[in-house]
Amino acid sequence: MFHPSDIVEVAAGVITRPDGAFLLARRPQGKPYAGYWEFPGGKVTPDEPLLHALRRELLEELGIYVEHAYPWITRTFTYPHATVRLCFYRVVEWHGDPQPCEDQELSWQFANNTGVEPMLPANAPVLRALDLPPIYGITNAAEWGANVALARIERALQKGLRLVQIREKEMARKELHDFTSEVITLAHRHGARVLVNGDVGNIGFCREADADGIHFPSTQLMNLVKRPDIEWCGASCHNAEELFRAQQLRMDFIVLAPVLPTLSHPGSTPLGWQKFAALTRGCSIPVYALGGLQPCDLTTAWDHGGHGIALMRGIT
Repeated sequence: MFHPSDIVEVAAGVITRPDGAFLLARRPQGKPYAGYWEFPGGKVTPDEPLLHALRRELLEELGIYVEHAYPWITRTFTYPHATVRLCFYRVVEWHGDPQPCEDQELSWQFANNTGVEPMLPANAPVLRALDLPPIYGITNAAEWGANVALARIERALQKGLRLVQIREKEMARKELHDFTSEVITLAHRHGARVLVNGDVGNIGFCREADADGIHFPSTQLMNLVKRPDIEWCGASCHNAEELFRAQQLRMDFIVLAPVLPTLSHPGSTPLGWQKFAALTRGCSIPVYALGGLQPCDLTTAWDHGGHGIALMRGIT
């Protein structure tokens, strides 16, 4: 067992351009894992705030001044020489052009088409997280009707929606099958992914319908023994215990709700942004905020450690 003092704290920056490309650095000779690619950053000194450490390291390594960075995910990894806790920030604004100040190579890459290798083992899983878009759309045919729901989803896809959850618990099986097929056809035409809400019994349905994955309600999440063999797995969570379980099972992402008052759950006490941030802090996988949100709340979610927001009535 490692004592907390044995863990090396590292601040790492996902420096992201407007086109979605992010910067990777190749470790120079003389360092452990020389030749491996990683996200820039470095060790946090004792009692140093993480954001201060990130700014200091990126100035030393790349010669850039960080102007705006959002807290993101945290991953702990044990190497033969050390156990590191990588606290990732998404750096979206900076001053200066990144330069290899420590004789490292630099390369701009895209999550879905990374062309450099090998990746440092601790950083490789982060690429998958970066492939998740900032908005997660959830269908609401029960309120709108199937035709209106399909029209709204199609408009959202045309505007850039790239991740959709089919959540229609009241639909009859035949109607759900037809609705799911239509949503998947629309989504795949636009290069978007579709997850079906349900339990492990729905995996056969997901594969038959050519869905990209499954989204587990919190009750189903807590009953899972292991992650199912399917491409993408998401889960709904409402408290720290469920968040912990989702990370244990290596879900690809979490939806944490309700953040604000919502019509769907009028009796539920909302978390609020401060509790959302407290629950999200230190999470190893991306977290979407859900509940009473609109597209304009996206930057607020980023400020509080969220990967993005999930929208039901906000899909337009």
